[in-house]
Amino acid sequence: MALTPKLLAGVELGGTKCVCILGSGPHDVRAMERLPTGERESTLRQIEEVLEGWRAQHGFRALGIASFGPVDLRGGSPTHGFITSTSKAGWRDTNVAGRLERRFGVPVGFDTDVNGAAMAEGRWGAAVGLNDYAYVTVGTGVGVGSIVRGRPIFGLNHTELGHIRVVRKAGDRFAGVCSFHGDCIEGLASGPAIEARAGRPAPQLEADHPVWDLVAHGLGQLMHTMVLTTAPARIFLGGGVMGQAHLFERIRQELKRSLNGYVEAPELEQGLAQYIVPPGLGSMAGPLGALALAIDAEQKARQAALPSVALR
Repeated sequence: MALTPKLLAGVELGGTKCVCILGSGPHDVRAMERLPTGERESTLRQIEEVLEGWRAQHGFRALGIASFGPVDLRGGSPTHGFITSTSKAGWRDTNVAGRLERRFGVPVGFDTDVNGAAMAEGRWGAAVGLNDYAYVTVGTGVGVGSIVRGRPIFGLNHTELGHIRVVRKAGDRFAGVCSFHGDCIEGLASGPAIEARAGRPAPQLEADHPVWDLVAHGLGQLMHTMVLTTAPARIFLGGGVMGQAHLFERIRQELKRSLNGYVEAPELEQGLAQYIVPPGLGSMAGPLGALALAIDAEQKARQAALPSVALR
């Protein structure tokens, strides 16, 4: 009788790159492959080739996919598992989860990349023990994974806080780069927005470049909205743009200025340095998020396979 594989596979599918990962958690990563997120068909074929190699060599018992969005997470929807109304050329209406599930025949977990990263932080990272928190990524786009009572928020679909409108800093007339909304927070403070504003990518900018005041103001407005809506007990800021360590204190001060003492909570009053923080898993939060989704998918499959017990 064939043995059940011990490992899990995951795919963090981002706007500019994807990371395939094989393992069981942060202390057991057997392999990782990074691929550029290019044309849809060639990218998916490269992902499949990596996963096929791992399946042949090691096997894996479940697969997690943490994808850029928007995606359809509605159970029973004919487009469940699809990337939907994305601005990424050629990727709209792509059935990612269904395609990989048919190919590999294992339980597949599918969610947004930020929800996956948030769940990884809660399982293995700096959010262990927290029931209500948020993971924000600021990179090619701006996304928020909001965890409330231990699970990602879900209503008619997942949230998209990166596309909220924010109060503009006085004098800021930048049109924004979002193809849907122009000057939403993603249009104002993402990596492409910073490069359009400054003429250079974020990692090449000096810490005293004036663009950072505009970016911190916009992200502070996002934090303000989160505090007044889902009220996370802690906010983790990750993504390529947040590699600029000086941004953290700027954003904390913008949040403090914007709230203006309105919210009384120990988390805010005892020091924002412990409230707005980097992710505990660092740059591995995203790839490990895909493994966290694989774990959840496997658990759901096991529960579904249990025989129902009639009530007496």
